[in-house]
Amino acid sequence: MTRALRQLWRSVGFRLAFYYGLLVAITMLAALAIVYMQTVGVLQQRMARQVATSMQQLVVRYEARGAEGVAGEITHALSDGRNSDNEIYLLTDREGNKRAGNLDQMPSLAPDAGDGVHRRVVRAGQTVIAYLVMRPLPDGGMLVVGHDLRDQESIESLVASASAAAGIVAVLLLIGGTFVFRQELERSVGAVRRTAARIAAGELQERVAPSGEEDEFALLEGDINAMLDRIQSLMDGVRHVSNTIAHDLRTPLTRVLVRLRAVEAGLGLGDANHPQREPVATAIRELEELAVMFEKLLQIAEVEAGARRQQFAPVALHVIADDVAELYEAVAEMRGITLLREPADRAVALGDRDLLAGAAANLLDNALKYGGEGATVRIGTHTVDGRAQLVVQDDGPGIPSAEYAHLGVRFHRLDHSTPGHGLGLASVQAVVALHGGRLQFGDAGPGLRACIDLPTADD
Repeated sequence: MTRALRQLWRSVGFRLAFYYGLLVAITMLAALAIVYMQTVGVLQQRMARQVATSMQQLVVRYEARGAEGVAGEITHALSDGRNSDNEIYLLTDREGNKRAGNLDQMPSLAPDAGDGVHRRVVRAGQTVIAYLVMRPLPDGGMLVVGHDLRDQESIESLVASASAAAGIVAVLLLIGGTFVFRQELERSVGAVRRTAARIAAGELQERVAPSGEEDEFALLEGDINAMLDRIQSLMDGVRHVSNTIAHDLRTPLTRVLVRLRAVEAGLGLGDANHPQREPVATAIRELEELAVMFEKLLQIAEVEAGARRQQFAPVALHVIADDVAELYEAVAEMRGITLLREPADRAVALGDRDLLAGAAANLLDNALKYGGEGATVRIGTHTVDGRAQLVVQDDGPGIPSAEYAHLGVRFHRLDHSTPGHGLGLASVQAVVALHGGRLQFGDAGPGLRACIDLPTADD
């Protein structure tokens, strides 16, 4: 649970929604607190004014008619049915004897509690909390006027309950709003992320689909698509240059090779002691390597153009793995490497068998080339999560994980001392992208693990 919460908190959308919702909830609770305090304050002031007015009226009656007049007024007030349940009166003589009122005994008050206090009193046999004002009379008696606080406390409790309920609703809205906002943000950002994932997998023509809105995300989507268009334009330019060079130079290069071989044959350079034999042989060998490089460039261009997609059919990857392993058995034995075929998993993909066989051969050739003498190389096929995989791995020295991202880039080579042009994995990458798959590299612990991950034929 803690891990799930940590992952949820990492979401920018969740944090933004949470902070915004928290601000709204705090604002609402603060407003409710102000309303509560204002309501309670108004009730208390009104009650204090009523008590003060009643006290003033009784003092005036005392001055006019004495204690008897006050007692009669109190009796009338308690029997007239107006606020009789809440009014509190008590009139005592100089000895403290009760002369009128509805309190059973004199509360413990200061000699002059004219400003009003809250006390527990016994009224009609019940203990209640009351607001009381006390005045001493000239004849030595005491006059107490007050108000039962139970109705006010009920109103305060009602306001407090309503505030608490509103606070709970605010928290629930905060939680719900946070998740709704996060889903909305994830919907907008998710489209960009999914497009980026497809582009990273080799689908360079992909673009972020317009949302139809006119908000900040729509502007961001437009900027990203413009950037992708520019990047693809630059890449297409570079690819076009290399393809054009390879295409335009292939014919002149072939002519030069033919003429050099004719020179070699015409001058009798087959003689090992002929002084021109080695320079001419070196020139022929280097031109042949250049011709191979141009041929690979053109093959990559053909694959990337998707010209062979119409030849796709169900292909059994385990059969390709068997054929390639058999083809390289002699090479592995010559280099002192153990080549193992893992138990067959009948993985079937939709594709071009020749292209996939060439890609598998490239991976196996690299493993044999860089695994080192005494290494063990394994080739196998698997079906994982509905995907068909062809895996080649060795237990050689491997390569730094930081280099994984550069594998498959044209002309990228880790070891320049080993013969090659840096186009083998580039051609594999092109073939895998044509099939809608992924070329993945990982640590074999030790060694390198290369995986061609393809959709199954059922997909």
